[in-house]
Amino acid sequence: MTPLWQALGSTRCALGESPFWHPNEQMLYWVDISGRQLLRANVYMGTVQTWDMPSEPGCIAPARSGGLVIALRDGVFRARHWGGALELLVRLPYDSSALRANDGKCDALGRFWVGTVDEGKQLQAAALYSVDGRGAQPLVQTHADQALTANGLAWSPHADVLYWADTPRHQVSAWNYALDSNTLQARRTYLQFPPKPPGWHWTDSSYQGRPDGAAVDSQGNYWVAMYEGRRVCQFSADGSLLQQLETPAQCPTMPCFGGEDLKTLYLSSARHGRSADELARYPDSGALFFTRVDTPGLPVNFYHG
Repeated sequence: MTPLWQALGSTRCALGESPFWHPNEQMLYWVDISGRQLLRANVYMGTVQTWDMPSEPGCIAPARSGGLVIALRDGVFRARHWGGALELLVRLPYDSSALRANDGKCDALGRFWVGTVDEGKQLQAAALYSVDGRGAQPLVQTHADQALTANGLAWSPHADVLYWADTPRHQVSAWNYALDSNTLQARRTYLQFPPKPPGWHWTDSSYQGRPDGAAVDSQGNYWVAMYEGRRVCQFSADGSLLQQLETPAQCPTMPCFGGEDLKTLYLSSARHGRSADELARYPDSGALFFTRVDTPGLPVNFYHG
């Protein structure tokens, strides 16, 4: 299926990620990891604001008391308002010279989950953490490890299933999730995609890509951006492919649902490291795209702390 995608404004990110729709502000937020920026847009006016970060922002989420929670390379920070001071909440237990924060978002009780990326792709040191800020001091828990690149984090509508992808392995795992105790059980392979063919070139459309960021809709379907696959795929809870939406960039990175009815699908993308001929074919690579879909998504979860 080829949907009608539009680019939001003229901003093009090196590595756009972590979009979310802020229902109170009616604005869209996302990050440029490689560009070390946070971005937010008035989608009705098409205007985009940027905010420079001191290091790579892997992911962000809105905070219930206002502002944002931000996972930078060397820690999780709190900003009370846009452009405000960055207050360190906690440093996560990893070597920031070899790893950095990547995909993440909040669960239904307001814990901020952050996955990491093993930049050398050798140590299998990437992991998935949660930060619970509801107590006197933030509580950090490690939930999964021995990964290369954390991505695809999402929960089912009743928060009883957690999804998490390891992008280089072309795999999405699922767990039974207990929200109150914050525990994972019964890990299984939810999706396994074919590997990247040796010598692959972006003109070879037979490669499906590999799973990057994801979101779940109100019916429990899992939407995942397929990096280098030029598509977003929608899967049912049992792993059946429901549809594929072709994208105007070879490297879509993460979808989210927004708009007043949560039926606008927003999609970040990347252009960093892409070839000149690919960018000539897909000049809007790095844009934040949007299109309309039939099934509404789930509202964003706010950080509590």
